[in-house]
Amino acid sequence: MVHILVAGGGIGGLATALSAARRGHQVTVLERGAVFAEIGAGIQLGPNAFHALDVLGVGQAVRDRAVYIDELRFMDGTTGERVAAMPLTAAYRERFGNPYAVVHRGDLFQPLLTACRAETAVELVPDTAVRSFEQDADHVTVRTADGRTFTADALVGADGIRSAVRRGLLGDGEPRVSGHTIYRSVIPIEKVPEELRWNAVTLWAGPRWHFVHYTIGRGRYLNLAATRDDGARTALAGRPAAREKVLGGFPGLGETARRLLELGADWREWVLCDRDPVDRWTDGRVVLMGDAAHPMLQYAAQGACQALEDAVVLGDLLDDDGGEMAARLETFNAVRRERTARAQLVAREMGARLYHPAGAEAKARNAMLRSLSADELHDKVAWLHGDRDFGHARRDHRPGSGGVRGALR
Repeated sequence: MVHILVAGGGIGGLATALSAARRGHQVTVLERGAVFAEIGAGIQLGPNAFHALDVLGVGQAVRDRAVYIDELRFMDGTTGERVAAMPLTAAYRERFGNPYAVVHRGDLFQPLLTACRAETAVELVPDTAVRSFEQDADHVTVRTADGRTFTADALVGADGIRSAVRRGLLGDGEPRVSGHTIYRSVIPIEKVPEELRWNAVTLWAGPRWHFVHYTIGRGRYLNLAATRDDGARTALAGRPAAREKVLGGFPGLGETARRLLELGADWREWVLCDRDPVDRWTDGRVVLMGDAAHPMLQYAAQGACQALEDAVVLGDLLDDDGGEMAARLETFNAVRRERTARAQLVAREMGARLYHPAGAEAKARNAMLRSLSADELHDKVAWLHGDRDFGHARRDHRPGSGGVRGALR
């Protein structure tokens, strides 16, 4: 048995704690917030996420809270044309072994929190912000913002895109500001006309903007997320946004999409950030995971999914008695870096080239998407949605082999 410190009590941190504890290890989760809670709105979960959740023992609890959608629908946001749709029902589920669903972030977070609270090997410590760490050959010690110290066999940085652990490990500065601003709103489904209550994740694509909506909360709410490629250069998170500002930010939005956007209330805005992929997230007894290691834009809907995959693989490797702690963490880094780097870069590409073109480029995009059959659409996502070992045990994972360049091939 080893003792693991986890910095960050979000989805990735709790999943890591659960993964390690269920393999017989002691885990202490240090959360900077006063309570363990998850803020935010809707989140999409691919079959790979459900496979990870099943390994963690909370798959059914999340399924019970999920909305199972029929398709991912791509619309031309200016003409209102239905361009393409990826079906997510029988053939998709049979091929990938699990459904595609949407949930409120809290409906993913709560089963993980409940499971961690039920594990005697997991200690949850709120109001504990990690400030720095140091390590020697045998242990790693964390110092918190209020001067306390915690010592264990390893430290996992699961403390998000502005990770204090990453700062001490890599020192690579602030995240990259994408230049995209997203506005989010969640409204009761009763406010949505019956004819607009579609069982689909629907994306309306326009010139330098797109708009996504889907039901969450077991069908009780509609999640609205409208994004502008507006060149924003200053990061912000969760600031209230005036309704007039949101409605004025999507010129040319077609009639049906406009009706849905106008339903939004109590809008909040974020400027989206990510980081460039890096080869190395570990040093000795310290490792990063989730958004601390490979933060990505939302456009591939894989941020939480990849964190859940990380947790499963990391738990497997912590249970491997065949090597020292540093070697196990290096193997985790090597196992996961190419897959997560590819997801990061694909998410950027989708935002730049799939969702936001105008004019002739938009017409060419529509023609390309229309030409794809359901099977071909499934083929496009098979590497992402269909992976059940998350890069583990399939490639040469020697530290130093491959690297991020492999994700670009």
